[in-house]
Amino acid sequence: MTGWTRHSTPEFAAIAAEHSILRCEIGSRLHGTTVGDTGDRDELGICVEPPEYVIGLRTFEQYIHRSVPEGVRSGPGDLDLTVYSLRKWMRLALDGNPTVLLALFAPDATVTPLGAELLAEGPSFILSRRAADRFIGYLRAQRDRGQTPKAAGHMVRLGLQGAELLETGRITLPMPRRDVIVAIRTGEIGREEALAMAARLEGRLAELAPVSVLPEHPDEARADAWLVDAYRRTWASNQVEETADARTVRAIR
Repeated sequence: MTGWTRHSTPEFAAIAAEHSILRCEIGSRLHGTTVGDTGDRDELGICVEPPEYVIGLRTFEQYIHRSVPEGVRSGPGDLDLTVYSLRKWMRLALDGNPTVLLALFAPDATVTPLGAELLAEGPSFILSRRAADRFIGYLRAQRDRGQTPKAAGHMVRLGLQGAELLETGRITLPMPRRDVIVAIRTGEIGREEALAMAARLEGRLAELAPVSVLPEHPDEARADAWLVDAYRRTWASNQVEETADARTVRAIR
């Protein structure tokens, strides 16, 4: 990283490195839609920030790292990493954000015991029909971004994954119909056809929203209780470890 932003300071890097509970891929390699060797590596992490960043004056919402400078497009082998605080990730997930929800379904995620607990229990109180509007919004945003095959591929991918989530309560990764997305990205399927596919998928999302297997709203009370308990347990465990380390130092001296 050649320059720091307010989300990419060494202070934030240390928090992300020392307190992460989950880390996974979220980009085209995860979906199985990489074309050739052109894909960079997009990753998402979740961390439990120390108490001074929650109840003190300092704040931590996310750490962002790019292996290339800001403004430079990522290429093969480059890393784009965002590590969210558990609280921010939870707020986005409860709102049905398509990107952060991938963490609940990504295979081969690196997790701590708390991260594994989140994957096991989180879907039952996080997922809801609220995701329908978010997937539609992201689909439309990709449609409006421009004429690139990559944007068109994302557009259709979001429609397919949103429909699967609303129909089954989960997202399969890599995605089952990844050949369609690859065909769009390589130009085998043109933009007009992709637009037509996206329009049908958007309509399907709207149809599924009121009849989905998912509950109408997330269980925010359970999410809040789990979140508070997770922070308390993590901080208590860290305090025990710090006390043990201090005793060891005194004994050596």
